[in-house]
Amino acid sequence: MDISQSMAATKKSSLLQLVPVMLCFFAMGFVDLVGTASNYVQKDLQLTDAQANLFPSLVFFWFLIFSVPTGMLMNRIGRKKTVLISLGVTAVSLIIPLTGEGYWTMLAAFSLLGIGNAIMQTSLNPLVTNLINGDKLASTLTFGQFVKAIASFLAPILAAWGATTYMPTFGLGWRVLFAIYAIVSFLSVSVLAATPIEEERPDKASGPVECMKLLGRPFILLCFLGIMCHVGIDVGTNTTAPKIIMERLALPLEDAGFATGVYFIFRTAGCFLGAFILRSVSARSFFMLSVVMMLVAMAILFTADTLWLIYAGIALIGFGNSNVFSIIFAQALTASPREKNEVSGLMIMGLFGGTVFPLAMGYAADAVGQWGAVAVMIVGVAYLLYYTLKIKRA
Repeated sequence: MDISQSMAATKKSSLLQLVPVMLCFFAMGFVDLVGTASNYVQKDLQLTDAQANLFPSLVFFWFLIFSVPTGMLMNRIGRKKTVLISLGVTAVSLIIPLTGEGYWTMLAAFSLLGIGNAIMQTSLNPLVTNLINGDKLASTLTFGQFVKAIASFLAPILAAWGATTYMPTFGLGWRVLFAIYAIVSFLSVSVLAATPIEEERPDKASGPVECMKLLGRPFILLCFLGIMCHVGIDVGTNTTAPKIIMERLALPLEDAGFATGVYFIFRTAGCFLGAFILRSVSARSFFMLSVVMMLVAMAILFTADTLWLIYAGIALIGFGNSNVFSIIFAQALTASPREKNEVSGLMIMGLFGGTVFPLAMGYAADAVGQWGAVAVMIVGVAYLLYYTLKIKRA
């Protein structure tokens, strides 16, 4: 009886600890407001496309710079404190746009938002390992991605609400989005700070050289490249999907832009369902199914010339790519349990693939049309198919 009561109390304690962590995942999704916000900033300040596109590009740049140092910082001060720092940086980045709307003001805000998110993604994922057992880690991280996607969905809705209601009277307009998310950031800091989480201590502090040496381990390198391909396909689909419709069906951007919404709808649904599927299906089997779905989708996008068939391909990519990050990340952490902080930094640095793939896709599209962009994504899917063979069967 005492053992049963102890187990029940432990389970309840873990659940109470997981709630504030999931609120942090929601805050992680704030970075996706950059797409919506950059469009409004471009309109308000009459910016060129090149000037406006600098905002979203900053996000991936800071992942390249801050991911590995964050892994080392966690070794010194712990994961929870590092997450709290990231939430603080995020909160500051959201307050800055409320003080002004100049170009350099917004540039500073988006830079801090990218820095805060790079630190958060590096530290929050390994923090989950202190609460969840290894066999449930992938499903929990996937559920966290689902919670993150909710914040991503709400961003354009909140911005549109602020721009079309009474908010302009108070001088906020669409920027009410920043105010709401800033409040949530401060709430996240308060709740997480008040939540006790016991962390394992690293055996020793590591430097950048030791951290980068982990890429010398074949499986860690495979995981790193897998993350690059996942993010490259993700960003590449968001960028290319409307262009495929415009090129093949001659529809205007206003109509073709719904393709991005289709992608996010199925990606979010995939994260939600994946959190449950991964509790009963092996990561290897589910990963294989996800990659096959993306291969079928690429074949569709390579040949389709009707709107609904193109939508079907985009939906398959969204669902198939929704759980790739969580599975690869969990595999990498499990493979190197003594260097979770360093591995997390390396995996998040792999998000730089969101810059590499779209660049290659742009050159390919200029040369042969959007078929070329799809061909670049096929290379990424082919690599993920190879990676499937290396996943542990458990």
